[in-house]
Amino acid sequence: MEIRLIKTFLTIVKLGSFQEAARALQYSQPTITVQVKKLEEELGIRLFERGKTTELTSAGRFFLQKAEKLLQQYDAFENDLRDYTQGDAGLIRIGISEPSASNRFPAILSAFAQKRPKIQIKVAIGSNKGLVDMLLNEEIDLAFCNRPEPHIELSFEHLLTETFGLLLYADHPLAALDKLGIRDLKDEKFIMTPGTCPFRIRVEEAISEKIGMLRQSSIEVTGINSLKYFVQAKLGIALAPLVSISPPLPGTVVKAVSDMIAGPDLGILIRKEAVGRNRILNYLTDDIRRVCREDLQEQTPA
Repeated sequence: MEIRLIKTFLTIVKLGSFQEAARALQYSQPTITVQVKKLEEELGIRLFERGKTTELTSAGRFFLQKAEKLLQQYDAFENDLRDYTQGDAGLIRIGISEPSASNRFPAILSAFAQKRPKIQIKVAIGSNKGLVDMLLNEEIDLAFCNRPEPHIELSFEHLLTETFGLLLYADHPLAALDKLGIRDLKDEKFIMTPGTCPFRIRVEEAISEKIGMLRQSSIEVTGINSLKYFVQAKLGIALAPLVSISPPLPGTVVKAVSDMIAGPDLGILIRKEAVGRNRILNYLTDDIRRVCREDLQEQTPA
């Protein structure tokens, strides 16, 4: 059944005659008659009692109720489809690793959602490895994470490199020093994230070159954003990305380590086949790039 036939039928009912409907729809009157006849043949019922005035049959009145609802649904569908093709509606599934999930992405999504309120957003927070697996299994559309091992199916766009800071409780002896280097950290007790964490891997890489193995606290913390609370409780000190420890909690300070290497790369990870092909993804990646340019590298430790 063609939508245009239903629209013709509803226009006749609304305006009260074939002639007025033809004028409104810019058809000839014979065309209107042919369209009604075709609709009646498809439905197997007679819609109009034709005479001096155009009246609906009982079947026509029944069809009118259904046709109005059907046309409303079709118009809504057309609008939704138009929004989708223009990148203003649809569903996007995003994977994010910490600390960006807590400290960066809410602001990115806030700006994105205000501009495109019809887009549904699902967020998954996980480790780098977990996000890579989700992308390969097509469970998410995009990941905002640290650079993974190269994969033939995935494309990584580098946006920034994390900067480390040293987090100390305020009365720690190192907090009074004007300048710190890695050798000043020898024999200090560090609170660390698990061994698979990309931030810990970079920290141990930097430390091992200068002073050998770190002296670890007996406490290992899975969530990198939680490190600051353990340092605040004086359970140890921590080297962590600035975004996860700034601004420092009361009773703690953040210091620069002059010869500390850069942290892991952060960027957008996506399936190669999806690059540039989805308007919603394009809009979101543009917002991510903008925020990374403007905001993500502003803070530096003392």
